[in-house]
Amino acid sequence: MARPRGFDETAVLEKAVQCFWSRGYEAVSVRDLAAEMGIKGASLYNAFGDKRSLYRRALDHYVAQTVGDRLQRLAGVPPREALERFYAEIIERSLNDAERKGCLLVNSALEVAPHDDEFREVVAGVLKDIEAFFLRCVTAGQADGSITTRQPAADLARLLLGVLMGIRVLARTRPDRELLEGIVKPVFFLLDNL
Repeated sequence: MARPRGFDETAVLEKAVQCFWSRGYEAVSVRDLAAEMGIKGASLYNAFGDKRSLYRRALDHYVAQTVGDRLQRLAGVPPREALERFYAEIIERSLNDAERKGCLLVNSALEVAPHDDEFREVVAGVLKDIEAFFLRCVTAGQADGSITTRQPAADLARLLLGVLMGIRVLARTRPDRELLEGIVKPVFFLLDNL
């Protein structure tokens, strides 16, 4: 019979998320992770597998807690308001990021995904989910008259995704409200149904 774990798996996984998020995948060692998580290396391997497997679990946990939560909360909000609230939350999250960690998903897209087919697919899948959310909002906004029909919904959804990625990358070096809000304002002007 397997021995019960002597730690809260979710709590230590959250510590792994914080470790990867603040230092990146390459810069953190298994020893660093075990120390941050407050467990022994053998327990880390037994519970999560190797470093790469732990990173995948950490990324999945992060995505569920951030992206998944945001998309779910905004799903029932009127489309134009959902988009406005989405970007307002992203800007606030970016401005309140004292360590300038950015977004673990975007960090993974830049650091890990270019060199790892599995992570490229994982990141691309999450980005497709975000784009699909934007597309649903734009399509519904076009139907209710709150978003312009001068541009195809799919093009506007892709624009919104690109702006999101730009905000998250820029905020790591220039977390300035005027800059970040200035990026979003013209996008919403383009969405206006004038």
